[in-house]
Amino acid sequence: MFDFHLHTALSFDSEELAKNIIAAAQQKGLKEICFTDHFDLHRDREVQNEIFDVKKHGETYDNLSEKGVIIRKGVELGLTEWNVAEADRLLNSRHFDFCLGSVHYVDEKDPYYKEYWEGLTVKEAFDKYLLKILECVKLHDNFDVLGHLSYVARQEHNPTKKPLQLSEVLDITDEIMKVLVKKGKGMEINTSGVDKIGDFLPSKDFFIRFKELGGEIVTVGSDAHSADRVGQYVPEALQILKDVFGHVCTFDSRTPQFHKL
Repeated sequence: MFDFHLHTALSFDSEELAKNIIAAAQQKGLKEICFTDHFDLHRDREVQNEIFDVKKHGETYDNLSEKGVIIRKGVELGLTEWNVAEADRLLNSRHFDFCLGSVHYVDEKDPYYKEYWEGLTVKEAFDKYLLKILECVKLHDNFDVLGHLSYVARQEHNPTKKPLQLSEVLDITDEIMKVLVKKGKGMEINTSGVDKIGDFLPSKDFFIRFKELGGEIVTVGSDAHSADRVGQYVPEALQILKDVFGHVCTFDSRTPQFHKL
């Protein structure tokens, strides 16, 4: 049991303590976890949520240890078309075990908010988000795994309230996955969509396609921002990865570790 996408109060959108996350991981029988607090940048610093505090990251995580649970230090890096150099500076500033590269902003708008959806059809909203992912994974090299590829579908302002369908976005997602494979990057199965749209982010068929295109590196993460969600739906996600790949990955010092399922 693993959970490689966890947030604490170091993220702008969480108030949880690291010790509570660890206690929940122990209770749920997780073998290895990784803290992945947000490093999201916005061009307009007036709406910037929070610059990643490298010093506080070290003070919070460097001396953590708990019997029976391996604790890794990571970051969820918000990929944009303009922050490649800034991302490199962050990732070179201290030791990280894992970098989850995620796209949250498209033209400075987050699909979490209603304004992203205004004036767009559902297909346009989905395609616009995926095209931004494609642009970003082409530009960025300093990340390990692409986080929640279908993040856009999870949001409450998605009028369909349904998961992203591979058949409807195959052309774009194939290009994204081909870039990931070529660069030796992985893909995350994120469990946070189950309660909101009834499926993982992305769903099983995306992982089948990822394998067909040569993908091997896959991680699982709950995207928990509170202790009660640690490890949520991880067993079900691991079953998908077992069926498709036969393994799941964790990371140690930015190097993938393969665990047979």
